[in-house]
Amino acid sequence: MMIEDEVFQRKRFVPFKMTAFGFTKKEDQYIYETDLMDGAFHAILTVSDKGAVSGKVIDVINDEEYHQLRSRQFHGAYVTRVRDAYEQWLRHIAENVCDEVLFASDQANRIAQLILNQYDVKPDFPWDEKQYQTYGTFRHADTRKWFALIMNIPMDKLLKNKDQTLVDIINLKSDTLAEEVSAHPGVIFPGYHMNHKTWLSIVLNDALKDEDIMALVQRSYDLT
Repeated sequence: MMIEDEVFQRKRFVPFKMTAFGFTKKEDQYIYETDLMDGAFHAILTVSDKGAVSGKVIDVINDEEYHQLRSRQFHGAYVTRVRDAYEQWLRHIAENVCDEVLFASDQANRIAQLILNQYDVKPDFPWDEKQYQTYGTFRHADTRKWFALIMNIPMDKLLKNKDQTLVDIINLKSDTLAEEVSAHPGVIFPGYHMNHKTWLSIVLNDALKDEDIMALVQRSYDLT
């Protein structure tokens, strides 16, 4: 996972906070720059209107991007200092311009709110392992059985195409799996990390309307 993805996961950029902090708006992007480590490096953070984040750290001496920052095979004391300084800078930005959210995507957060409104159920995050800590389960109040699970995974896990773009998905129990997968190719899949015959995964990228997803949530609720 990229440093920026790790720092800003489950964060929402707030435009008025960004401009107050010092970001400049250029077309559909917000940009913030600063020097690091007494001017030895120059850091640039770019945030799109949709919240996509990218960053660069430039080695001022040769005016080139400091690629050692991105590779964990470089772990000497100096590289570690640069990496730590950059991460500390990103976390300072996050604290000042972002709001905390439950999940990475807008649709996942809307679905979580709709589930709360309809079933009075909030997600819990039961896993201690770092890579799973953002996975939220929705359970029946009486039996504690899951009826939904929201995860943030690379698209490659669904498409097997080496696409490492991170997406939120929701896993739901279904008795119409084949029909749903056929009707919504590229959006609904056999359940990732679940029984492929009885669970499905929906990509939460607004390809399906919230109300259509909530109809499948209701079916999962009834089946579990």
